[in-house]
Amino acid sequence: MALNKNHVFEELDGVKCGIVEKEVKPERVAFLKDLLEFNNYKVVTAPTPPPKVAPPPKPKEGEEAAPTPAPPPPPETFTVGVTDYTFNPINAIFGRMLKTKRGHIVTLAYWEQKESISHDEIPYYEHE
Repeated sequence: MALNKNHVFEELDGVKCGIVEKEVKPERVAFLKDLLEFNNYKVVTAPTPPPKVAPPPKPKEGEEAAPTPAPPPPPETFTVGVTDYTFNPINAIFGRMLKTKRGHIVTLAYWEQKESISHDEIPYYEHE
């Protein structure tokens, strides 16, 4: 349970964790795990639980139950967390607390994987 939306924490595999992202594909998990472990965070991942499905309506008396089609399998996604349950990705990015392996500050574009190299030397207001 979180006090507000900025500090979300849950228990993943029996460990209380600050949630970094939910419903993450395996490629994104690898990126986040590599980046966060480089910044000395212990990363915990857990498969996203399948969505809850409402039970089919009960048939009226004398009617047969209609066959229900099987729901499509959910995509394989994960929840990524760190053992520091006070971790907040927004504060970490805009507070310039994370670094890349090249020693650059992690920018929002790098975090979102829109850029492969973090360009921290150019202020945001000078980007075109």
